[in-house]
Parts: sequence; structure tokens; C-alpha cells
Amino acid sequence: MKTQGRPTSPVAANDAMQPKTVSGNKALKQATKLIFETGTPRRTGVDLPEPKGRASRLGDHAREGEIGLPGLSEPETMRHYVRLSQKNYAIDLGVYPLGSCTMKHNPRLNEKVARMPGFADVHPLQPISTVQGALELMHELSHWICTLTGMPAVALTPKAGAHGELCGMMAIRARLDADGQSQRRRVLVPESAHGTNPATAVQCGFTVDEIPASGDGRVNLDALKDKIKSDPDTVAGIMLTNPNTCGLFERDIIEIADLIHAAGGYFYCDGANFNALVGRVRPGDLGVDAMHLNLHKTFSTPHGGGGPGSGPTVLSDALKTHAPVPYVVQTDEGYDLVEHKDEVSFGRMCAFHGQMGMYSRALTYMMSHGSDGLKQATEDAVLNANYIQASLSDVMTPAFGGVCMHEALFDDRFLKDTGVETLDFAKAMIDEGYHPMTMYFPLVVHGAMLIEPTESESKGELDRFILSMRHLAEKAKAGEADMFKQAPVHAPMRRLDETQAARKPVLRWTPPVETAEAAE
Repeated sequence: MKTQGRPTSPVAANDAMQPKTVSGNKALKQATKLIFETGTPRRTGVDLPEPKGRASRLGDHAREGEIGLPGLSEPETMRHYVRLSQKNYAIDLGVYPLGSCTMKHNPRLNEKVARMPGFADVHPLQPISTVQGALELMHELSHWICTLTGMPAVALTPKAGAHGELCGMMAIRARLDADGQSQRRRVLVPESAHGTNPATAVQCGFTVDEIPASGDGRVNLDALKDKIKSDPDTVAGIMLTNPNTCGLFERDIIEIADLIHAAGGYFYCDGANFNALVGRVRPGDLGVDAMHLNLHKTFSTPHGGGGPGSGPTVLSDALKTHAPVPYVVQTDEGYDLVEHKDEVSFGRMCAFHGQMGMYSRALTYMMSHGSDGLKQATEDAVLNANYIQASLSDVMTPAFGGVCMHEALFDDRFLKDTGVETLDFAKAMIDEGYHPMTMYFPLVVHGAMLIEPTESESKGELDRFILSMRHLAEKAKAGEADMFKQAPVHAPMRRLDETQAARKPVLRWTPPVETAEAAE
């Protein structure tokens, strides 16, 4: 098999077989040392005058000696960091198949808008009259979010996915307490839910009751019914991820919502994977009471890249009065922030409102795509994942049968008796020029390999990725375990002793001690 006129088989070379260079460089791969090894405290790329007329206020805490930090000239600094950047994999280099992370292309238009004056330089303590444009953007974003989810209200303040979970569960607890239902402190959590779900429930004072999965990777409906029947008066709700962490849509979600509501509880849906539903399904139509959205994942930047994350939480009619402050309202005079509310609200989640950089990026993404474009992005993400699953199912082993949603989940059964471990397979992917997919997650699948291609990838890019994966799977089955154990051989650094690195990490660089030579 060949591609672009070159053999696809990697050369299982070791260091001894590769020619050495005096410089340490390998053609365009420039060697670079630690900045502590190349810089000196006396060197700097900029000259700053000594401050005049200022008395130190540090007293006995004033520094008495050199800090010892290295200094570089301007060109040395530039080269150092450019060389480091060339050692990193990036979404701008190739397919980034991390499952459950949605590492997709970030449109540069979003970045341009986020850097516009009035958005990039807005300050949370400015007078309301000076930030009308920013408040209008937030109000418009809220409208889009509520429309896409079919929910009546949204809290923009949560700053990340787990923070959004906290918001939703705090609203549920506030509603239960307001209704005199404080005995409801049991939250049902499927084993396929995101790991932060049970942690969030405990943080809010709930206890976690785990629900096992059925053989098809979804919630075991009979087990759920038994959990509810065992003590319905203690059920506070359920925290369910949909599509779940196995990349599967929970087919019984409406019945699950009905069961929870009938017991007097509330339905929290983890919206981390909303990018598989946008434009196709409105969570509000499924009976969801609260759901966070990762703006930095579904609607623009790859998992917080380019700035902090943002996890707005949508709320149902039953919970919206308990939403946190502040929030934006439109008045006859323009836009305003509601900073205080009666005791019905559970309060404030953070000092100010949220992440303007993520608001502007997300709204730009939504408006530039339009409703039809958002729907197509969802469909393309699901199509790409199923294309990968179908193309590799004969050489690798899908964890579950049937179609998947936005990510394809494989396990390590195809590596049985080959001598190749899941980690070895991941290291060999580095030699093929790909960042490994998410390994060993979700934990409910042994030797999990979770691939999320996103909607950004063309068929041509996916075909190149699939070819490499097929090649590695066939090499493993052909008994070439030694090649996998040596991998990666083409990376800037060879495989580390990860056990030693974890047990005895070297966190500080110390200059080598010069040994004086004895006189003859």
C-alpha cells in the first residue's frame, strides 16, 4: 500500500540507526535547549530605566540578590518559542481526534470579532451606559441559546462546564428547598455520565446513586425504575449526559424524564456533547430542566483555546426563578444588569458576569453559520464519526454495535494476544503524525479509544487518518509488537519511563556541577 508515492510503513528505526548531527538539528527540526541553559541573568532584549523618586515599600522583604531567571535577546527569545511551538501538535496542523473534547477548527472571523474595541477591552466595573453594546451582545446570545435549546431562560455567568453543572444543580436544590422538599437529596447518575457529574452532586449536598448501563452502552431502564421505586420521596433528580460519554444517544430519554418528574425530581442534562444535537434536537422538548452548554466547545474555540471557558446553563420554567444573578434585561432605555434579586434566586456564582471573549466568539459562530449552517455542522460531525467507525470496524473493534453520534468508541479487543497494549498503539500514532485519540476513557470500556473527528474535517483528511489507523492495526495483528514498543521514534522526545516520571518527577532544573580536573 502506498499513498502520495511513498510507502505507508513507518521505519522502525532506533536512535543508533539515525545519523547524528553536530548541531543537534535535523534539517528543519531545530534543536533547542532549556531556556535556563541558553539564557543568562545579565542578558535582556529590552532596556528599562531604573525607577526614580520611588521609595521601596517592601521593607525587610526587599530582594537582596539576583533572582537567577535567564535572559535572552529578542531574536533568541523569538527563536526559542518558535522552536517550541514546532514541537507541539495543533488543530492547525492536522486531525486532532481527541474524543469528548471537540477539537475543531476555530473560524478566524470569531477571533476578529472578539478583538473588536468594546468587547476586547470591556471592564466589568464600567458604568452600564458605557457597555450597552456588550450587554446587547449578551442579550442576543441568550436569545440564540434559548432558541436552540427550547428552554425559557439561561444563566450566562458559569465560567466552564463543571461550573454550569454546579449552576443547574444549585437551581434544583433551591427549588426543592423552596417547595419544602429538602428530604430529596438522592441524585441518580448513570455510570456513562461525565465524571464531574457525581462530584457536582456531592458538592451541592446530594448523595449519588449510580445507575448501571445496559449491554448497548445506554442507561439500564429497568435499573433506573428500581432505583426510583426503592425510595421515591428521596429522589432529587438525575444527572444524565446525552449523547453519553460512549458517544451514544440515550433513546429512552423522554421516558427517563417522565419517570423522574413523576417521582418529584428534576432532570439535569449534561450538555457537553450538545454539538451532536444543535439544530436537530431541542433539549427542552425532551423534558430537560437544566443543562449547561460549553460555548468554548460547541460554538467556537476548541475546549477553551484562546481564552477561558464558558458554560451557560439553560433552565426550565420550573427552575428559571431560581437563576443566579446578574443577568441582562432589556428596558425602554436600553439594556441593564439585574444585580440583586429576592431570596428566590440561589445567589451569585462569580464576582462579575462571565467571559465576554467567549460570548463574542460564540455569537459570531452562531450568526455566521445561521440556523441552517448550525444544523449542517451537527450533521457533518455525526456523519464523520460514523464514517470513521464504519471504515475501521473490520480491523478494530467498536465498543458497541449500531451507529454512533459525534464520536466513535473502540476498545482493545482487536489487540488481544498481539503483545501490543493500548498505550503502545497511541505512541505509534505519534510516528504517523497524529495526536492520539482519547485513551482509556470512558472508564466503563476496557482499553477505550475514543475518536471525535468533528465537522471540520474533510473526507480527504479523514481518509488519510483512516489509512494510518488501518495500517497500525494490521501491523499489530501481524506480530510487529517491537515496532510499537519502540514508538515514537520520530518525535522530538522518545518514550519516557512514565512510572518513574510519575513517582519521581523532576520539577526544577539545576545547573550541572562542574568537576575540576586534577593537575597532572
